[in-house]
Amino acid sequence: MVHTDHPIVYPTLGLVNEAGELAGKVKKIFRDKGGIISPADREALKYELGDVLWYLTQIATELDLSLQEVAESNLEKLFSRLERGTIRGEGDER
Repeated sequence: MVHTDHPIVYPTLGLVNEAGELAGKVKKIFRDKGGIISPADREALKYELGDVLWYLTQIATELDLSLQEVAESNLEKLFSRLERGTIRGEGDER
């Protein structure tokens, strides 16, 4: 039986939901406004980004990771890919 009561399940689903809301707002800016981001749009995107950040922080907290640690690890990964000429392409292990 699969358990869905792990503490990262709720914030992970919340992150995906909020990222989708952010993407929907961006889509509508390009669909309806020619890609022009108004001050009101910017404010709405800021609120959605705040929700994304909150859920991301919750996941990191549950995994006993700081956002700084996550960011530094990502930079190391990207610089390694750049040095090896594998910045483009697909897959985590490149």
